[in-house]
Formats: sequence, C-alpha cells, structure tokens
Amino acid sequence: MPFFDIVTNAMILNSVCILSSIFQVVAQCLARQTSRFIVPPIISIVFILSGYMVFIISYLLSREDREMKIMIGLAIVGTIFVSLNWWENYSTLFRNPFLNSISEDIARSRNLVGILSSVVRILVTAAVVGAYVPLSGRDWSSVTSVPDNVRRVIWILVGIQIVSSALCHWFVVVACKMHAIRRSFLLPVYLASLGVVAAFIAPVIIFYQNLSKTNGANYTMTEYCYDITNGMGLNHNASLPERLVSDITHTLCPEDINDRTEIGFLVGSSLCWWLGWVLCTVYIWGLQLQRIERTQDLFVRRMYEGAFLEQSILLNTHFKIRMKKKVHRPDDPVTVFLCATMWHESHDEMMKMIISMFRLDKYRPKNNPNNDVSFESHIYFDDAFKDLKGSKERHINQYAEDLVEVVQQVYRIFSDDCSGIFREHPFQTSQRIIRTPYGGRLEYTLPHGNQLMVHFKDKLLIRNKKRWSQIMYLYYILGWRLNRKYFKKFVEGDDESELMEKIEKEKANTYLLALDGDTDFQPSAVMLLVDRLKRYPDVGAACGRIHPTGAGPMVWYQKFEYAVGHWLQKTAEHVFGCVLCSPGCFSLFRGAALMDDNVMKRYTTKATEAAHYIQYDQGEDRWLCTLLLQQGWRVEYNAASDAYTNAPQDFKEFYNQRRRWGPSTMANTIDLLGSGSLTSKRNRSISQPFILYQIISMAAAILGPATICIMIAGWHLSLLTLNRKKAGKMIIIHNNSPSFSFAGCLTLILKIHPNLALFLAVVPPVIYLILCFKLKSDTQITIAALLSVLYALLMIATALSIIGTMVKEQTIWTPSGLFIIAMVLMNLITAGLHPKEFHLVIYGLLYFICIPSGYLLLTIYSMVNMNNVSWGTRETGGPAAPKPPTQTITQRILQAKCCKCPCWDCGKLADQNGQVTETVIMDEKSQDYPDLTSQEHHRNVEFHLFQKIEQNWVTHLQNKFHDFHLNEECLATEEEDFWRELQQVYLEPLAEYKEKEKIIANELKELRNKVTFVYFICNAMWLVATFTLQLIGSSVTIKIPKYDLNLNPTGQFLYIDPIGLMFLIGFTSLLLIQFIGMFYHRIYTLIHFVAFLSMKSSTSTIPSDDDMQIPDTLETELNNCMYLDKSLTIQNPAIIQRHKSETLV
Repeated sequence: MPFFDIVTNAMILNSVCILSSIFQVVAQCLARQTSRFIVPPIISIVFILSGYMVFIISYLLSREDREMKIMIGLAIVGTIFVSLNWWENYSTLFRNPFLNSISEDIARSRNLVGILSSVVRILVTAAVVGAYVPLSGRDWSSVTSVPDNVRRVIWILVGIQIVSSALCHWFVVVACKMHAIRRSFLLPVYLASLGVVAAFIAPVIIFYQNLSKTNGANYTMTEYCYDITNGMGLNHNASLPERLVSDITHTLCPEDINDRTEIGFLVGSSLCWWLGWVLCTVYIWGLQLQRIERTQDLFVRRMYEGAFLEQSILLNTHFKIRMKKKVHRPDDPVTVFLCATMWHESHDEMMKMIISMFRLDKYRPKNNPNNDVSFESHIYFDDAFKDLKGSKERHINQYAEDLVEVVQQVYRIFSDDCSGIFREHPFQTSQRIIRTPYGGRLEYTLPHGNQLMVHFKDKLLIRNKKRWSQIMYLYYILGWRLNRKYFKKFVEGDDESELMEKIEKEKANTYLLALDGDTDFQPSAVMLLVDRLKRYPDVGAACGRIHPTGAGPMVWYQKFEYAVGHWLQKTAEHVFGCVLCSPGCFSLFRGAALMDDNVMKRYTTKATEAAHYIQYDQGEDRWLCTLLLQQGWRVEYNAASDAYTNAPQDFKEFYNQRRRWGPSTMANTIDLLGSGSLTSKRNRSISQPFILYQIISMAAAILGPATICIMIAGWHLSLLTLNRKKAGKMIIIHNNSPSFSFAGCLTLILKIHPNLALFLAVVPPVIYLILCFKLKSDTQITIAALLSVLYALLMIATALSIIGTMVKEQTIWTPSGLFIIAMVLMNLITAGLHPKEFHLVIYGLLYFICIPSGYLLLTIYSMVNMNNVSWGTRETGGPAAPKPPTQTITQRILQAKCCKCPCWDCGKLADQNGQVTETVIMDEKSQDYPDLTSQEHHRNVEFHLFQKIEQNWVTHLQNKFHDFHLNEECLATEEEDFWRELQQVYLEPLAEYKEKEKIIANELKELRNKVTFVYFICNAMWLVATFTLQLIGSSVTIKIPKYDLNLNPTGQFLYIDPIGLMFLIGFTSLLLIQFIGMFYHRIYTLIHFVAFLSMKSSTSTIPSDDDMQIPDTLETELNNCMYLDKSLTIQNPAIIQRHKSETLV
C-alpha cells in the first residue's frame, strides 16, 4: 500500500468482491437460474478484472523494476485472499455436504470461532511485521523510535477508526431493521468510497489553488508537487491539516498529474473496481425483510472488517437465489385467539373491550387472502346466571344482559359501511345461542367475518373465578380445537409423523391474547406483540405498556407508578434478563409455551395449602409467567404496544387490589429465586447476575418500611446539628434511605432529639400494625387513609427541608442533595425519552408525597391481611342460588333423538353433577291459527304463547333482543363430551366444607403470622443496626471531604455510616442499571415501531386512523345513531324509494 497513490489505495479495496461475484455466478448456475439475475455478477467480474489490468499497466509503464512488480502482485493476490472472508455467504448454495457441515459447525460455535479468528489475525499480523522488518533490511529502531507527537496522532487515528467503524456498523444494522435499506444503507455505503477519495483530493486542490494565487497563473501541478515534496510550501509550524495535505501530495506526486494518460488510467481502474463492487452487491436492492429482522439473519458473520468497512458490510449481507418468477412464500399462518375474562364490569368498561375486538375484525377481515394473521374472539363471563323467582331455570344476570346489549350496539356501528350522511342499518346475519354443560354460549359472526364467542358460566355447573376461566379457554382452544382436526385426519389414515409435525408448527403459531373485561387497545398494539412472537421462537409471552385510566388522585398516583414501573423496571428486566410478570389484562402467549411440560397442566393445580391460595389464586398472571420462565421460555416487553385499563379510583379499592398483588408478587419472586440455579440452566435469558439483581431488588423492597421511618425521623439532620457543637468544623451526615434520602421532618420541625424523633416515626406504623391484627379490613383502610394525609403533609416538609439544608450549608455535595438531584434529573430524562408520556411527571409530585402510604402503610396492610384471599374488587353481594331441578322422565322421552316429537323443542342444561336438566317449550302448530299470516299477528301469537309457558334464559334473550336474530342451536355431541370430561377432571365446582374451610383459614393466619414476623423483624434489625452505628459516632463512619458550589474544598468533612453508604450505593446502582436498560430499550422500541409503520404504509388492507377511533368518539356516534326505528334509519332518499313497499316495525 505505501508504494501506491492514495486514490489507488482507497479504490482497490472495492476489488475484494472478486470471489463473491464468482460465487454468485456459480450459485446461480447450480440453481439453474440462468435469468437476468446472473448478469450483474458476470459484469462485475469483467469490471474488476479490467480494473486489475488498467492498474497493472498504469504502474508498469512508469516503473518496470522488480520491486514494483512484486508489490502489484501482492496487492492483487491480497485482495483475492481477503475476498475469501465471505465464503460462508455462498457455501450453503453449492450443495456440498462438506461445506454445509463446516458452515453448520461454525454457526453453532460462532462466538468461539470469532475469538479464535481474532487471536489468529493478531498473531499473523505480528508475524508479518516481524518478518518484514529484517527482510527489508531495516532496523527495529525505525519501528520503535516514534516521536511522541506522531504516536499521539496514531493513537487518536486508531481510536477514531475503532469508534467510527463500530458506530457505522451499528447504524447499518439499525437502518436495515427500520426497512430503510436503499436510502439509509446502500446509497450512503456506495458513495462512501467516492466520498473518501473526494475528501482526500479536495484539500490538495484547495491548497494548490491558494499557492497558484501566490506564485502566479503559470504555476503548474508539477511545480506544486516539487515544492511540497521539498517542503517549500509549508511552514515550520504547520498545522495537522497542512501536514495531511503534504502526505497526500507525496502519494500523488509520483504520478505525472499533468499527463492525461496517467490520470485516465487512475480514474479508469478506480471506476472499474467501484462499478464491479456495486454490481456484485446489487442483489441487496431486492432484499426482503421481516418486520423484526434479527442481525444474524441480516449478516452472515457478526464481525466486520475495519480496514475496508463499507465493502465488508455489503458483502456480508445474506445472499439468496432470486427466481425467474417471483414465488410468494407466505409465512406460516398465525392465529390469535382473544380471550377476555369478565365478571362485574360496568357498561362503559364492556364497551371499551368490545369495540377493541370489533376494531380487530375490521383491521384483519377474515376473507382477505393477504391476511398474515387471523383473529377469533372469546369472552368468558364468570357467575353469569342467577335464580329468578317463579322460574325452574336459572337466568342470566344483569351484567350478562348488559354485555349482550353492548355487543348489539357496537355490531350496528361496525356493520354500517355506508359512508354517506343518509344510510341504512344493514341486515344483521343470524347469530347463534347454544346451551352448554357449563352454562351457555353466544356465537357471533362479526361484520368482517371473524368470530366472537361469549361463554356464560354458571357457577353451579363449573368452577368460578378468573384462573379457572383461563383454564377453560386453554384446554378448549389448545386442547379441543387444535387437536380435533388432526385427530380426524389421523383416523382417515394420514401419516402420524407428518401430523405431529403439523401440530407442533400450529402450536408454535397459535397465540392467545389474555384480556380483562375493561381493556382498551388498538390493532397495532396486538400486531406489535405478534411481531415479537413470530420473530423469536423462544419467546413464550409478550406484554405491552399498560395505561391506567380514570380520574381522581388515586388514578393520578397510579399513572406515575405505572409509568415508572414500565419505564425503568420492565425495560431493565427485558434488557438484562426477561420480564417476570406479563399482566393478564393485555398479554400475548404462545400456544406451544403454554402446552409445554409443567405449565398448563400445573396451572390447573387446585389450591390445597395456604401458600397456594396466595401464589396461585391471588396473582394468577404472575404465577403463569413464573411457570413459563422455569420451563425455559422468555417473556418480553414492548413499550410501543399500548393498552388502557381502568384503575381503582377510590382508596379502599386500591388498597384491596394491592393487598392481592403484594403477597403474590413476593411469593412468586421467592419461588423463582429459590429455583434460580435450575432456572438459569434452562432459561438462557435468566443469568446469575440477573438473579443477583432480583435479590437486591427484593431486599430493597423488604427494607422499605424501615427506610421510610428513618427518612421521616430525619435522624441524620439532627446528628448534623449535634456533632457540629461537639466537633467544631466536623460535619456528620448519615444516609440510609433506599428510595429518597432526605433530611427528615420531625427533627427539623419539632426541634427534638434524634432518638425521640425516631421513636415518634416508628410509633405510628407499630400502632397501625397492631390495629390491623384487631380491626376489620374496612376500618384498617380508613385509618390508613387518615395516616396517609398526615404523612403527605410531612413529606411536603421533607422536600422543603432538603432544599433548606442545601441553602443553609451552601453546598449540594451532600449525599442527600446529590441523590435528590440525581433522582429528579433521571426521572426528567426518562420522561423526556417518552415524549407522549412526559406530562406524567406532573403526577410525580403526588407520587412523592404518597410514598409513606404506598411503601409503609400499604405494606403493613398487605402483609397483615395476607390471609384474606377474596378478590377485593368488583365484589357485590347476592343470594345463594339453589340447585337446578332434575330432569323428569317425560322430558327425557321427549328429548330422545330416536323419537323426538317435532312439536317440542328441548333445551339442555347441565347441573354440577353432570346430569341434564331439560326445559320443554311447546311450539303450537300454525294450523291452529290458519288466518294469522302477517308479521304483526305472528308476533302476537308468540307473545301469547310465551305468556303461557315458563321462560328460560334462551327465550329471554331472544325476546329482549328479537331484532338481533339469536337462533338456538344444539351443541355438537363431541364437544359436549369434551366439556363434561373437562368439568369432571379440572373444573368441577368446589364443594364447600366448613371444617376444611376452617382449617385453611387457620393455615392462612399461621402463614400470615410467620411471614409478617420475618418481614418486620428484618425491618426492626435494620433500624437497630442504623441506630447503633449512629450512636457510636464517627469512629465507624466513612470520611468524605466537603466541597462548596464552586467545587472548592472547604476543609470540612462528611461522615457517612457504612450501612447507609452500602445501601445508598446499592440502590443507586439499581437505578443506574434500570436507566441504562431503559435507554437501550427505547432505541430498539423506536426501531421496531418505525419498521412497523413502514410495512403498515405499504399494506393496503390497513384501515385509516379514522377507523381506529377511540371508544368515547365511537360511543358518541353510537348514541347519536340509535333511533326509535331499529330496523331502518331513513336518511337516504334512494333508500326511501327502495323501501316504500315495506312495513316498518
């Protein structure tokens, strides 16, 4: 390289694609694809060889000595050897077993091969340098005796090269993942070589023109070369750019720049190499990418060549044979089942969730041939039936009726595709209503073809509560629905091994979206989660960003709490390990993961011990994720997938909700940490450092109450005052808070002794702890609310006290000052990286003053009431329902299939013992009313008949929603048998035994006492340790010099106790880790979102934003469109003409 000019050195690097072009031609020939796609690599070979020929001629014409010939040969052979770097890109296309085996071995041990390759390169480079020095007749002193300024420049250039190469490679990966290949990857990289040459030549031209002005118009380039070569054009104190120009000129001056032939050879060889490189990599223009493309699928090798970066990045891009005819190979079909669990949701909450399901139906119509994802919705309604006085059958309750009404209203809006102002309500196809062994089911065909099933559960027939509803749809969808069709094929004689392969593939591509009854989401949120599971086969579940909705101080507090939890905690878990809890209100699960060993089967475990009730039933979503993690599956978080759910709006409901969450979170985390060694072996996302991170986080959470007490007491501020009197200029500051290390309130405001301040800070929590053991739950919450107000006032004083301390001491360089400033800046920066959620920092002030309530009082309430395993939210009282009546002999005869009377319609209802209860409805023949033919008379007859008979829930719904055409059908025998078997094995209603309930209640209290004792004894030990160290004084403290605001030493010192410093460092480290994880996660969330938008814009089946309107807007339109005339809205004159002859009802 030193023997050639700078232009040749920069452009000859493009010739390293010579073997890649040859490999492309061979691969195309072996694939028998003699199409136009083979032309670019052939022309590329011609250009590169032409460049070599011009290069040889240009230098041999000027110098024919042996040394130049050797250097020319070494340059050409060197580029050919370097081009072997990318042989793996074509090895699998040669259909050579030996090469394929080597490629597979290298792929399996890619990291080790990369390390060994780097070591070998270093050794070879050292060997070449070591051999070149003596062979060239030089002395080693010429290599080692480098001036300091030159050495400094060399290290700077090396650093710039390393950093710039790494950044360039990373930005290339980002551009590809954002689907900006052509404009942000190919064009910049193609122009990089030309840009480098221009950057080298332009300063020389500018410097030459400046000298021409000085020496006259007759100043030639030859004279310029002579002057620069002899150092006449530079000053003794020449700057770095001037020296760079001199070096470039030295490399160009051996060429006769005034000779057009020499310039022609130089330009010709450079353009030949550059065009050959472009044509060799032209296949990248048509590269097809997934929405989320993994780096290993983009590039063959993870390493890049820093010496010729742009060439190596393009040549390292995966090469695929392009067919003559464009063959569309769709991905494996993906089916998403939306599974919502409902109970006592309000009308507005139901509206949000139903609208979200209808949005998906419009987003992905079922009959669209371009669909990559199909959807089916299921709603499982707990405790949907009630006893009705005077009726032999149970009827659906008001909540279930509200749901049917909401579905009907939303159906009307989404089925109206007319865009005009005057429009007609379209005809609604008949929907089905079916009696089932677990209660009943409504089956809707949505306007765009997708299915919606509403499953009404009778708690007398099937087990109640959310976890058992989840088990219902897990076994129904993944067990019955998925396996039934393949079993039929097996019976028909299909190959068993092929069927098993298809089943495994369909399990991997079947996803379940777990929803709560009040969840609101957009279709894009679901698709972003689908992307994660489609692209990464080891991902078992993915969750999105949950936004609490509602109004009031409690909701404002939760908005910031949810924000911080997602911004920092979930992102850190996602980046450094994996998410521990995917919330059940909006999470996507992979069917294969749920059907894995010890997941779905173990999830059916009935709680028989006290700990089971807390871990299994109080936090079912966290337990399910724990099972997935222990089985080796990864759980991910996508911040761009937004979902909205109602949050508790009053203090009592909030405390009861967290009373469930707190103990269950601790139980599942301890279970996961207890099996950490085994889990880390099975799950590659959970490493030992990540387990250590979780242990430190758990310790910080456990010691939270004691830390809050120390913060409130303001001990360290009091010791500051006392020790000043004793030690003169010596300042003693103790810091212990893991969350907010502030100078406290009591000592500052009341001017009392620090020991008394600590006593006053500890007494209220201790008294509240004792009262929680004695008083009822509602009374405990009332007391907690009063204490929360008092603590909020103290927290306001705490915030002002730290500001006053910094002003009084004329320094911010105290642990308390630095910590609070760092916390504020970190939260502001974090919020700034979430622009749409930046306004939530306003609620951070409310969150701050509620810290004692959320981390002290709520902790006490949750621990003491651990034995209360009721749900705590949406609970309403109701009378106990009697058992359903047994089936009579007459009804059995009438229902018999062999002699079923055509004038009777028998409906089935299963009781808790699996027996069938039948309701017989007599449908009198029309011959008794021969003259009644009109629709009005027919309805009068039906009304007369229904007055005579006993209505059931089916006829009740049919009458109430008669314009919605709910047609009763019977359940298939096979499916009925499936439900009965599932009930018997897993879902039979739990019998109530008072003695057993008393035993469980006592066990829960005993567990509560043990956990509470261990929990609060740890906090007591923390308080005692801190108190003892502060009494000992400066003999066991760490001395830190004090600086003023100008960073000048004051001669004073800060003394911090070691425990406080250790905890402060630990907590600060946790926050720093979370912040780094958040920043990393934000970058890749942006990449994913941009890629999603780029593919969304190119897909014609995606509705516009107007179609994805928010529920409030849609509900307003719904209310405006509901008229008294439910069959026709007469707004369009054409419609009026069309319906003149019709009778409007």
